[in-house]
Amino acid sequence: MSRPNILFPLFSDITGLDGIGPKTAKLLEKLAIFKPADMILTLPSSGVDRRIRPSVQGASLPATLTVEVVIGLHQPPRVKGRPYRIFVQDTATEFQLVFFHPREDWLRRNFPSGQKRVVSGRVELFDGMAQMVHPDHVLRPGEEGELPDFEPVYPLTQALTLRTMTRGIRSAVERAPDLPEWIEPGLKAKRGWPDWQAAVRAAHTPGQAADLLPIHPARERLAYDELVSHQVTLALARLKTKRAKGYETRGDGRLTRVVLDALPYTPTGAQLRAFSEISADMADSHRMNRLLQGDVGAGKTLVALLAMLACAEAGGQAALMAPTEILARQHLASISPLLEPVGIRAEVLTGRDRGPERAEKLRALVAGEITFLVGTHALFQADVAFADLRLVVIDEQHRFGVRQRMELSAKGRVPDVLVMTATPIPRSLALASYGDMDLSVLDEKPPGRTPVETALVSSGRIPEVVEHLRKALEEGRQAYWVCPFVVESETADLTAAVERYESLHAALGEKVSLIHGQLPPAQKDAAMADFAEGRTRLLVATTVIEVGVNVPNASIMVIEGAQAFGLAQLHQLRGRVGRGAEKSTCLLLYDPPLGQTAQTRLETLRETEDGFAIAEADLKIRGAGDLLGVQQSGLPHFRIADLETQADLLAVAQDDARLLLTQDPDLISERGKAMRVLLHLMERDKAIRMLAVG
Repeated sequence: MSRPNILFPLFSDITGLDGIGPKTAKLLEKLAIFKPADMILTLPSSGVDRRIRPSVQGASLPATLTVEVVIGLHQPPRVKGRPYRIFVQDTATEFQLVFFHPREDWLRRNFPSGQKRVVSGRVELFDGMAQMVHPDHVLRPGEEGELPDFEPVYPLTQALTLRTMTRGIRSAVERAPDLPEWIEPGLKAKRGWPDWQAAVRAAHTPGQAADLLPIHPARERLAYDELVSHQVTLALARLKTKRAKGYETRGDGRLTRVVLDALPYTPTGAQLRAFSEISADMADSHRMNRLLQGDVGAGKTLVALLAMLACAEAGGQAALMAPTEILARQHLASISPLLEPVGIRAEVLTGRDRGPERAEKLRALVAGEITFLVGTHALFQADVAFADLRLVVIDEQHRFGVRQRMELSAKGRVPDVLVMTATPIPRSLALASYGDMDLSVLDEKPPGRTPVETALVSSGRIPEVVEHLRKALEEGRQAYWVCPFVVESETADLTAAVERYESLHAALGEKVSLIHGQLPPAQKDAAMADFAEGRTRLLVATTVIEVGVNVPNASIMVIEGAQAFGLAQLHQLRGRVGRGAEKSTCLLLYDPPLGQTAQTRLETLRETEDGFAIAEADLKIRGAGDLLGVQQSGLPHFRIADLETQADLLAVAQDDARLLLTQDPDLISERGKAMRVLLHLMERDKAIRMLAVG
């Protein structure tokens, strides 16, 4: 589907714009600006009041001021390297224009004594006299009209001047065509939004500081365009998944009933509701694509197991993929006892399986003898084949790319996909990242989880903490000690963990063990098994234990250098304790003095255990990209829209996108065709490809 002709001026060579040559084009690439459309969508980040005033006298300095002056005496420097000064007079006072390393002939030509000039720039006091160093603008009388009352300021990169950027953007804005309207008319009228072309012009000619706010109608409309194009892309992906014919996998309840009856507790209402949503999706003739989101300890694994059992009841196989080998083996260990009464065979497949053992597993899998396969990304490998794969469960979605999800899905005809995440995600980010999926949320904790007491402790008190640990370990309790990143690198993590392990081993003896990402898998598993079975009492670790590790007897979590971790990660780590009956504690060891952000983060964690409240706080502190990890999350890059402040706009965009595609799935109505123009403008190639193939 080719780009509409109306957009050609915005996708032409950027060097066709005023003042943009090949050299400047290279500088613009650093700002991700490659074509006129990118220039148009790069809005001013601030502005400068350039209104002419009679005098610099009475102004609160330093300030950017614009005044008409009479040029007076030139004072060239007596010593090389000193500044060149020109005395000027406004209506009330004398001040100086100051230049460093200028050409004297140029200054005398442009600032002839006795003539008037309008000068605009930053004025500050130096030795009791006001001075303007290197004015931003110098105009002759009669040229004042060229200077806007309020000058927009754009993002710049080294060697790129504001004058060049402004000139290029003005030239791009002149090319902005009058595009057909893709926004629903009622919404546009209610919000008071201008047409696209008018919005572009208004956004680039702010008249005052208020015009730069995200709520200004022109800026808000352009932000909405970004959000709605993204949501249409996700909704098209969702529609395509929905259109994909899947298995009608209907369980009859005979296996799920046995397992539920055997549980020592009653599942929460949220777990049963989520299972009901999932089983309805699986029984539908279209393919399921659902995200199961639950806080630490909300019981996602049980819900996933029930879905896998429903799949087995219908005669199909299920695969459960975890991000690490430790987690894959732990998943198998936690579901195996529950499967004994129903006689279902579950196996684990990781990169460690080799030779005859692997070959036997692959044979049993393709023969249908293995009903549930748990594993790591080793499940993607070409020689892994299923007899009848109906359901793919993916744990900790943000650790896997969409491509990996697709590869595993391709193992069956069109298996249903259930993605689980223990990272509570604010609604705005869930919409932006997982808008192509249906959402089930576990918002209740199963009974028996004990609250975790959280305390902030200065790193100067580590000897005290070690003494407390000694007593706790002697009483038979178990603890984690997580080491920080010193810098973002495996080796630095490792050094910190090894050094801490050595000091704790020396202080507390043989009951201390170490686990980190660079250990061979067999050693990692052995260290985890020793800890899980109580042979070791204190596990020193890097963040390898962050997700999913389950040792109910562990009731103390020490996080060293807690100020270096993100809130969501601290919450995940704290979730490793509080899983048994024992009162649990989490000590956040920090290096004083704490910065304001770090203090807010740690205090938030101390005050609440609600993962969703923590995620919302984290979003405010860190911003969307950091929170999900842009590379992994598929979080889109928006030039104008801001997910932190415009979450409501994103929700409106999602509703609108889904409504439009319900009424016009192929975008062939007038509004649908206009939406296609927007998708091309925003380069939503994925959406355009999906429309092209229907």
